[in-house]
Amino acid sequence: MAKTQLTETEQQGPVSVEDLNHGRRVFDFLKIGAPAFIISMILVVASIIIVWQKGFNLGLDFTGGTSVEITLSQPVELEQIRSTMSNAGYHDPIVQYYGSSRDIIIRLPPVVAKDANDASQVMRESNQLGTELSNLMHRDIDPDAVVKRVEFVGPSVGAELAQDGVLAIIAALVCILIYIWFRFEWRFGTGAVIGLAHDVVITVGYLSLFQRELDLTIIAALLSIIGYSLNDTIVVFDRIRENFTKIRRASPYDVINISLTQTLSRTLMTSGTTLAVVICLYIWGGSMLKGFSETLGIGIILGTVSSIYVAAYTALKLGSRRENFMPPKVEAEGADQDPIMR
Repeated sequence: MAKTQLTETEQQGPVSVEDLNHGRRVFDFLKIGAPAFIISMILVVASIIIVWQKGFNLGLDFTGGTSVEITLSQPVELEQIRSTMSNAGYHDPIVQYYGSSRDIIIRLPPVVAKDANDASQVMRESNQLGTELSNLMHRDIDPDAVVKRVEFVGPSVGAELAQDGVLAIIAALVCILIYIWFRFEWRFGTGAVIGLAHDVVITVGYLSLFQRELDLTIIAALLSIIGYSLNDTIVVFDRIRENFTKIRRASPYDVINISLTQTLSRTLMTSGTTLAVVICLYIWGGSMLKGFSETLGIGIILGTVSSIYVAAYTALKLGSRRENFMPPKVEAEGADQDPIMR
């Protein structure tokens, strides 16, 4: 049985870590803390290199293009629609269900107008494209098909959306750093932000490696990952802070292991139930939610690991200890005077 390290001021005999946890078993998470942290940082660096080399498969939200929403009178296989459009000369169409199997959305690359700077001309050609698609659907797919909406996103708007998405993620990380700094202290704040950046960067590297289409739903998933991972990290840090003030005979190493063990069941239940919902979304949520649910699922797994082996381990290595959380001592009035003057 492992023995905890004693502080210099408290020499009351050896005490096991399990005794400090009311006789319950304590998992030594930090035993593999160093190799786990190194592997995590290697994955972060590899993800950055992958993004640098391969870039992203940007969706029409960022590249611009035409989106046409059509309601059919009866369900039709998407492959049939893709084949019909390909035969009609439409290249690389993105055809997806939304809402039901009778509602489809068709996304096409940007319309190349004679005068790309003439917005009205581009809009006219986009509307003409919508009319052509409507006629194609009526002729070859469903004579009762109804075009509900034709929407055009210009390349400049797409670039602005991409920039806003990146700024939203950076702003979220900065705000979280400030929040954690004030709620706990700078060591925990630094560990939390490194953990969150770890989750986002590796997830982005995965999207780049497998060339998953990057659209606004993926940005929403990345922001959701930040919020989910932060929630898990705060629960762990709150228990660490509480145990630092309650368990005074343990070293910081033991206090963090005890805290991680105490929050393990909550972490597994929360992650498990959330993953179950995400898997349901991936299977039955339709093609429009597949990218969102896949990204969120990867982020949940990474966030669960990072709260232990990135955030908590970083806080330990930065020197977190009981003294950082104890209230400052207040001297009694006249304590600095000679006894005879009191």
